[in-house]
Amino acid sequence: MNLEKLMNSFEPHWAFRGGFLQTVMGSQIPGQPLVFPDKIRHVIDLDVDAKAIMFEVVATDKSKPLVLLAHGMGGCSESGYIKRIAEKLWSQGYGVFLANHRGSGSGMGLSSSLWNGGSSDDLGKMVEFIFREYPLQNLILIGFSLSGNIILKYLGEGRSIFSGIIGALAVNPPIDLRVSSHILSNKNWLFNRYFMKLLGRQAEALMQHYPTAMDPRENLSTIWNFDVSYTAPAGGYKDVEDYYNRCSANSYLKNIHIPTTILCSLDDPFVPPEVFKNLSINGAVTLYQPERGGHMGYISRHPTPKGDHRWMDFAVLEWVREIRNQEVSI
Repeated sequence: MNLEKLMNSFEPHWAFRGGFLQTVMGSQIPGQPLVFPDKIRHVIDLDVDAKAIMFEVVATDKSKPLVLLAHGMGGCSESGYIKRIAEKLWSQGYGVFLANHRGSGSGMGLSSSLWNGGSSDDLGKMVEFIFREYPLQNLILIGFSLSGNIILKYLGEGRSIFSGIIGALAVNPPIDLRVSSHILSNKNWLFNRYFMKLLGRQAEALMQHYPTAMDPRENLSTIWNFDVSYTAPAGGYKDVEDYYNRCSANSYLKNIHIPTTILCSLDDPFVPPEVFKNLSINGAVTLYQPERGGHMGYISRHPTPKGDHRWMDFAVLEWVREIRNQEVSI
C-alpha cells in the first residue's frame, strides 16, 4: 500500500470512535499473546549515578536495519505497545532495541534523577552504544509520545548525527511541552492521575536507592506542578518555562536532515493539531494527521493484515519497510 495513503487511512472501531476512548482502550485492551525470544540486557552508563537498561532482540535477518523503540511518559520496555511492535518487527527479521529511559522500567533505582522531555543526551548515549556494537549496521529510531519529542529534538538540535541513522518516526509527540502539560494538568484529570501514579512509582524507587537526591515526590498533583517542582530544577533549567522552551521539539524541526515522519491524529486529547500549524519544518520531515486515533490508540474498525485491530502497529511496520526499501534502492 502507498505509505501516504496508509498513514491517512485509519478508521476507528465503531465502539471507540472518539479520541478519549481510543486513548484509553488503546492502552488497556490486552494484546495477543507474544511469541518473543530471550532478550539481551544491556546496561548503559548515562552519567554519574545514572544508568539505563536497554534490551536487545537479536536480528534473524542481518541485512535489515536495526530498530530502536523508545517509550512514552510513565512507560518502559514492558509497555504493551513496545512489546507488540518489537515482536512484530522481530518476526520479520529485524533486530530491535527496547529502551528504558533513566529511572524507568528495569532501570528504576539505577539513577539519581528521572528522565524528561529533553533527555536527548541520554538517547544519544543509547545510540552510541548500538553503533559501538554494530558499527556497520543502519539504525531506525522510533519514539512514542514523549520519546517522540526527544527523538525530534535529538535530530534537530545541531549535534553530530551518525550517518547510519536512516530514518526516524515520532508517534503522537507532544512537540509543545507547555501546551500538553497544561492540557493534562487542567483538562484531563483522569489521564493526569494515571501518569502521576506511574511517576510516583519511579520517584519512590529513586528515593529508596538515592535518599539524598532531589525528591521527585514533593508535588505529584499535576504534570505542570511536577515540572515546576522537580523536572526543571533537577534538569538544570532556570524554571519550568526555560524547560518547556528549550526542550519542546517544535523549534528543532527545521534543522532535521534525515527522513523523519511524525504521525499524530487530529483528535489526540494531549497534542492538539494547532501545535503543528505555522511551523518551520525542513523538507526531510513529513507530517501525517489522520482524523481519528486518539493518543496512540488507533484501534481500527477492520482487522489489519496482521490479523488484529492494532492499526498503529501495522502503520509502524509499513513505515519501517518503506524506509528499508529506500535504503536498499540507494
